[in-house]
Amino acid sequence: MLDQRLVFLDLETTGATATHDRITEIGLIEVERGRFAGEWSTLVNPETRIPPFIEALTGISNDMVALAPTFAEVARELKARLDGKLLVAHNARFDYGFLKNEFSRLGVKYHSRVVCTVKLSRKLFPGHARHNLDSLMQRHGVACGARHRALGDARVLWDLVQKWRDELGAEALAAAAAAQVKAPTLPPGLSELVLDEIPETPGVYLFYGENEMPLYVGKSVNLRSRVLAHFAGDHRLAKDMRIVRQVKRIDWKETAGELGALLEEARLVKELLPTMNRQLRRNSDLCAFAWDPAQREAPRLIRGADIDFSDTANVYGVFRSKRAALDTLRNLAQAFELCLIATGLEKGSGPCFAHQIERCRGVCAGKESRAQHDLRLAEALRELKLAAWPFKGRIGVREANGERTELHVLDHWCHLGTVRSEHELDALDAQPSFDLDTYKILKRFLASTKNSIEVVQFAR
Repeated sequence: MLDQRLVFLDLETTGATATHDRITEIGLIEVERGRFAGEWSTLVNPETRIPPFIEALTGISNDMVALAPTFAEVARELKARLDGKLLVAHNARFDYGFLKNEFSRLGVKYHSRVVCTVKLSRKLFPGHARHNLDSLMQRHGVACGARHRALGDARVLWDLVQKWRDELGAEALAAAAAAQVKAPTLPPGLSELVLDEIPETPGVYLFYGENEMPLYVGKSVNLRSRVLAHFAGDHRLAKDMRIVRQVKRIDWKETAGELGALLEEARLVKELLPTMNRQLRRNSDLCAFAWDPAQREAPRLIRGADIDFSDTANVYGVFRSKRAALDTLRNLAQAFELCLIATGLEKGSGPCFAHQIERCRGVCAGKESRAQHDLRLAEALRELKLAAWPFKGRIGVREANGERTELHVLDHWCHLGTVRSEHELDALDAQPSFDLDTYKILKRFLASTKNSIEVVQFAR
């Protein structure tokens, strides 16, 4: 690692979101072949207010940056110091993301190989639980005269790496760093510059092959890292190996959050029918069971188009095919000793086949009442019961990520569309159309306690 040209960098910012907040200070240490080659720092006018708690943390006030140069004014010199060098930073994704966004606002593309000292510490010292900068300073005996100032923290990183080299050896340090900057195996026609343009935001990505043939649609809360994972050198998955051989172009679409990515993935897979997506494919044979226990009748198979999702009290399961539905009911009948005639799986009168082989308790032979049988049938179907829509009609679920905000319009488990603001709602005229994958996505997402969501209830 130390035989390369390095820049140890730290940034102070107005907040934690690279797409929205701005840089207030830059500090860096330049290293040439393991030797200190210079340092550079500057305050930066963020062209926005620094929040009071950030002022208290860093000691950088609005007055201090008022006469400082803007990022645009220091960008040329900064890029010259960064170009061609391995970037080393603590929680490097944070600093690298801010650099890329600041350069991008100026129309400048910035790309660098990056080593994160948090990941490096975890790799080198797996027995320790804490790897924040204060913990590392205490553990390795590194002092800092200007903590939470950019140049002071950059000096700490340089001192830490030298300590690790002396303690563990240059080879161990180099091996741990190399694992982070291992170049992806890219197919012909793709370059690292293409991958570098992919943002570290939620969204969907699309792989295309020859003649713009859709190969694969995927989703992630971090598009860049997920796409790079497909091109990892070890290719643990056969699917990734096929992608590497065939992909000619990559496209992507950012979303404001995980729900938007899930819904967009399901939509695009059905629209484009990519060859490598086996799940989420279009399916026109959806069906379910309708069963009212008060009617003393067998469950009735109904088409998905005939399901009234505003009243799901007597609807059980949604299946991709008639065969899948009947197989499920047959398995339940066997597990709960149900009658094949009373469940509609067999026609006729008298004892059913299951009773003849002692797998039915005999409602068809007068050995138990229909009420007793249907109690077991209700228990068998309970896990298949279609969830009731937990809202009064149409709602919007709002997601936000930095400056991007989206409102997903939903009605009885159907996704009607996504808009960027409530002003666009009038143009949204989609009618509810049930999709099994969307139902599963929404049911899982709305039930998850980890999702803190904002729900907008529309007038009925």
